[in-house]
Amino acid sequence: MNYSQDTQCLVAGYTPGNGEPRQIPIIQSTTFKYDTSEDMGKLFDLEAEGYFYSRLANPTCDHVAAKIAALEGGAAAMLTSSGQAANFFAMFNICEAGDHIVASSSIYGGTFNLIEVTLKKMGIESTFVSPDATEEELAAAFKPNTKLLFGEIIANPALTVLDIEKFAKAAHEHGVPLIVDNTFPTPINCRPIEWGADIVTHSTTKYMDGHGAALGGAIIDSGNFDWMAHKEKFPGLCEPDESYHGIVYAERFGKGAYIYKAVAQLMRDFGSMQSPQSAFLLNLGLESLHVRMPRHAENGLAVAEFLERQPQVKAVNYPGLPSNKYYDLARKYLPNGACGVVSFELEGGRAAAEKFMKALKLINIETHVADARSCCLNPATSTHRQMTDEQLAEAGIPAGLIRVSCGLEGTMDLISDLKQALDAI
Repeated sequence: MNYSQDTQCLVAGYTPGNGEPRQIPIIQSTTFKYDTSEDMGKLFDLEAEGYFYSRLANPTCDHVAAKIAALEGGAAAMLTSSGQAANFFAMFNICEAGDHIVASSSIYGGTFNLIEVTLKKMGIESTFVSPDATEEELAAAFKPNTKLLFGEIIANPALTVLDIEKFAKAAHEHGVPLIVDNTFPTPINCRPIEWGADIVTHSTTKYMDGHGAALGGAIIDSGNFDWMAHKEKFPGLCEPDESYHGIVYAERFGKGAYIYKAVAQLMRDFGSMQSPQSAFLLNLGLESLHVRMPRHAENGLAVAEFLERQPQVKAVNYPGLPSNKYYDLARKYLPNGACGVVSFELEGGRAAAEKFMKALKLINIETHVADARSCCLNPATSTHRQMTDEQLAEAGIPAGLIRVSCGLEGTMDLISDLKQALDAI
């Protein structure tokens, strides 16, 4: 049956049989027993479905991955140990030394460093483009050896909104997939595959888990990109893999080829698996995702509207505000709301920010975001404290910048805490 997303949050990915556990069971085992070597050999040759070692696949993780695939409208999915691992696997699965990546410049700093520094050490070059780039500027960034285009639906922490259709058009005109990170909206507020994205990633540590309980990541393949139509660009998928007896993933696994390859090669060789226990906790979060996300977005918008009226606040950045430059894109791609993360700049810079942060009572000071509990961060006095005010300004992170992630508390309680902290400046 074609259930709604609300129902899929609860039932997708796992259907218990008669007398079986109602909740997804935690298969906390590293290995699985077989009667004969021939039976196990078929698994190693990718000729049979099953499990033999939890580094590659585990039933608990697969059930949860299947739920996330259903929520995103994808053909197949896999879990990883973190969102950072998910983005690395998603890109490295179709890139190798000598290749090139085009990416939005407005992405999470860790992902920027992954592309600009770490993948560069592995021989993969990159070009960054503005999320506001024109079609002509996007086209100019591509090279004959470009293998993918990457962006974030709502960037962390810049809160820019990606024009998915424009980026998908550019990617497809150059014969490569669009990979997008959908962590902040989640599939409840945006389903990028419906707008042309080919592969979706998540840090499930954030809203999907929603309670700060377990690190994790996910990769979802739409199954829509035709690898064989561009087989000269993607030999890893379209030519024999000699490490698996010459198997050609795109021929053998069809719409599941991309995920099969990522598991068979990357999880085998890098081992960034999500534990069954973490997958179980993630599933508990997914069961309430459809209830939580509207409240996060509601609190985010209410806090942004409040902050926009305060004299101590120099500027507010939230895509749900009519005054925001991404408001129209947010209405198009995020009609049910954006997320709970708001950033704002205080008058008075670093000194004002320090006073504000010290005065908070309800909102926790943490490096985390997208949690049931509200949390707050001033980069100048924490993650970026080694930088001068001038260096911060050059990086686009003013010393008075505050990022607040609105949780599920009462809206007026959050606003009251922010008001008394602003009054303390």
